Amino acid sequence: MAEPLNEKTLAQVVAALLAGRRAETGRMSLIHAYLKNRVCDIYVPKSATLEYRKLVEQARFNVLPLVVSSVAQGLFVDGYRPSGKIDNSPVWDAVWQPNRMDARQSGLYRAALQYGYSYAVVLPGEDGKPPVITPYSPRRATALYDDPINDEWPRYAMTIGIPRPVLTDSAAQMDAVVEIMVMDENFTYTTDLPAVLVQQSPTDRGEPLPFEGVAIDSTKVKTAPHGLGVCPMVRFLESYDDLDDGPSGIVEPMLPAQRQLNQTTFGLLMAQTYAAFKQRWVTGMAIAEDDDGNPVEPWNAAVNRVWQSDSPDTRFGEFSETNLSGYLDSRDKTLLYVSSVRQIPPHTLVVGNAVSNISAEALAALNAGHDLDIGEHKTAFGESVEQVLRLGGLAMGDTATWEDTSAQVVWRDTTPRSLAQVADALGKLAQLLDVPPRALWERIPGVTDTDIERWEAMAEERDALGELSSLFAGPPAGAADPVAPGLEEDDDAEPGSNPADAGVPAAGAASG
Repeated sequence: MAEPLNEKTLAQVVAALLAGRRAETGRMSLIHAYLKNRVCDIYVPKSATLEYRKLVEQARFNVLPLVVSSVAQGLFVDGYRPSGKIDNSPVWDAVWQPNRMDARQSGLYRAALQYGYSYAVVLPGEDGKPPVITPYSPRRATALYDDPINDEWPRYAMTIGIPRPVLTDSAAQMDAVVEIMVMDENFTYTTDLPAVLVQQSPTDRGEPLPFEGVAIDSTKVKTAPHGLGVCPMVRFLESYDDLDDGPSGIVEPMLPAQRQLNQTTFGLLMAQTYAAFKQRWVTGMAIAEDDDGNPVEPWNAAVNRVWQSDSPDTRFGEFSETNLSGYLDSRDKTLLYVSSVRQIPPHTLVVGNAVSNISAEALAALNAGHDLDIGEHKTAFGESVEQVLRLGGLAMGDTATWEDTSAQVVWRDTTPRSLAQVADALGKLAQLLDVPPRALWERIPGVTDTDIERWEAMAEERDALGELSSLFAGPPAGAADPVAPGLEEDDDAEPGSNPADAGVPAAGAASG
């Protein structure tokens, strides 16, 4: 039986995990600041006026959240099918649904899109409860792999809690600590660390330098076995396009374009504030003054008044306004660059009048690249979701689910289509290709597994009622009347005669 890590080894593991975390802190903190609209990157001189600084504050034209949402909103896992089965695996209802992952899965995808990766921890439940799935941003979790690109499970992993204050003996001093949980393939180790050791700063180094000052008190470590045989943390990779350094997310490559948008917007605001209107000038005249020496305005401008001067040397003129179209065009061009690089349909970014009066086929062509991008992310994230559910099956004792490496997740179809278009296509599949209609129900956009289960129950109930109705119903209209036994129709009978009448005396006739 495996033994838990001793105090010295645990301290070394924590130091290595904190060093790896510090190596990524600067990059992720910068991305987080941009996403939260806290960075503008516009030069502000020390002598800048308050008005200037307000224009700088207004110059944030942040499209990065939209870049993330355009992909994340197309990702939604709606089922998990074991190999060779058409129904969901038992782990779907036993683990995924109790952990409210229908809603929480979005956080995993968004964090991975933003920073390049995210994590989910799966641990057995306590007192017979379902296994627990906990999503984590990479700003609050770290994992160490022997091969960071190809390994399925990490060697060690760590999650970091929220800092909380701890009162000390000195009333004037208050320290803060964070709870960390370290995991290996057999145990979890929970303890507190000073918050200063895990603080994040955009200026942190980008190399995993040795981390000093980590001391673990074994008497304050809570060790618990999880019995899974693997480190129970699953990594969600944004993509597998970089096999050298790993993914960086979709936000970091767009930071230069975001800076351009902010700078162009600042120039636009300056122009429309100080030069977007005509300015008039006059020369060759003296301004009259009142008794107190204050200048007297010679004109009261209005649309029905004319300005005039008695001096022949007076000249009037005006400075033309600044044309703002150059700033707007520059911003549109940057948005088109973002659209092309990230394969976002230009109408999503509302780029000027670049998309107008186009056919349905052209609109589908504009969305083609975006659909391919979402499809690639479904492939990458789908493997991680399958890994989470397999681990959930292992945590609940379902070895069949754990060993089923051919199971597949079912992604909801979020492609925007009209219901009439979908119904027409599915109807043709059923009629022309003889596809069973019930097999096409899950192809209807927005339909969930719960909807399909309810429809199947209603269809089976309707079929059963139909069979009962056919048993108790009479013959259909136009069917021949039943013939009484012994009164079969005679082949020699005259047409139109009723042979049964021969055995039945007429009303009022005597019987012989």
